[in-house]
Amino acid sequence: MTRPFRVAIVGAGPAGIYAADLLTKAERDFEVSIDLFERLPTPFGLVRYGVAPDHPRIKGIINALIKVLDRGDIRMFSNVDYGVDITLDELTDRYDAVIFSTGCFVDASLDIPGVDLPGSYGAADFVNWYDAHPDVSQDWPLEAEQVAVIGNGNVALDVARVLAKQADDMQVTEIPDHVYEGLKSSKVTDVHVFGRRGPAQAKFTPLELRELGHVADVDVIVYPEDFEFDEGSMEAIESSNQVKQVAKTLTDFTMREPTGAKRRLHLHFLHAPAEILGDGKVEGLRTERQELDGTGNVRGTGEFVDWPVQAVYRAVGYAGSALPQLPFDPRRGVIPNHEGRVVDAVDQSEAAESDVVAGVYSTGWIKRGPVGLIGHTKGDALETITHILADRAAGVLAEPVAPAEDSIVELLESKGVEFVDWQGYHRLDAAERAAGALEGRERVKIATREGMLAAARDHAATASAPVSGH
Repeated sequence: MTRPFRVAIVGAGPAGIYAADLLTKAERDFEVSIDLFERLPTPFGLVRYGVAPDHPRIKGIINALIKVLDRGDIRMFSNVDYGVDITLDELTDRYDAVIFSTGCFVDASLDIPGVDLPGSYGAADFVNWYDAHPDVSQDWPLEAEQVAVIGNGNVALDVARVLAKQADDMQVTEIPDHVYEGLKSSKVTDVHVFGRRGPAQAKFTPLELRELGHVADVDVIVYPEDFEFDEGSMEAIESSNQVKQVAKTLTDFTMREPTGAKRRLHLHFLHAPAEILGDGKVEGLRTERQELDGTGNVRGTGEFVDWPVQAVYRAVGYAGSALPQLPFDPRRGVIPNHEGRVVDAVDQSEAAESDVVAGVYSTGWIKRGPVGLIGHTKGDALETITHILADRAAGVLAEPVAPAEDSIVELLESKGVEFVDWQGYHRLDAAERAAGALEGRERVKIATREGMLAAARDHAATASAPVSGH
């Protein structure tokens, strides 16, 4: 093969960019040509649209990803929606291998009565709102005074903290005006976070948890009666420094005296959600008291507690979404695969080697499910790339009919798709930074797709344009 080995990657979050980076650095004796496709006008996935705006240190991951794309050996096609603007057949016609790294960005389901009542929200939807996702409404109802957050991970903690925090403390971040005004209008006084298991099983990271204790004008309240540590809990504390730090911080919180702050953030453990209560809207949450069984797991006690709340946020995890022309395992929420090689099966566990779809691969959360952090994502990508190189060497990949690099550009232009290249991203980035500089902030996010595309086309013409779509 004298031409470059052509690879398309669908999804430009960390998983897709890591896969592209690893492929460019892999030991090989042939040239590669990699194109990244992203549904939104900007790359970076949940790092841009899944991290709370008052946690800029986590967004530092973006700086590392920018360095990869700034090298110039990977092309970017943002604002290209797979399944709408481009099909699998059109990709396999132009590339030797196609990798899907579309991640998980919708809420996992919670199967309890009342979950569909008005006032019951998925945490991912709220995160998309305060992160100024261009595809969500700029309005968010914040009339509730008492709010429940179901979940014991960092997303639940982010949602609870943003709800409890004073809007003026968020104004120094990158949030646009509509998010600030929405938070400013919030009537919330109490935020209750419910975890089904005990304090030693909470999935908070120590730093995120400690930060709660420093939020201005918010009392963090933890209840001693929720503090149970069985043998399994003690083993977890002794074997993990992270669990030990979380347990210590929570214990410290139990000894705090309330200061009379305007808002209160309550952390409850050993309470499993049983039903969302209400007649036509959320009026309460019913939980079942749990007890530890000796192993760190829990069982129900049959004792129920009703909590008067007017809104419920479900932060029980993310779920993968099916993609056109691709198999999907709805139980696990992934594209069925064998170590990154996509297999044509509904249940991944029942797929055979003969079911492998030649030339189609997956990586990241859509490959393994929404678990694990950046380190796992890099390992995922390496496994997938290793198989791609092995399949190329084995000669099992079909020859694309239109492998020229300009073929994909011609296709998108013929369809009238306004794609954003990497230079366009830098223009958009400059526009957000310019808007932030006017207010003494690092940046202010552009919150509409139209505004983002306009900025990507011409920064000079849009740097002073409204960024909230008002």
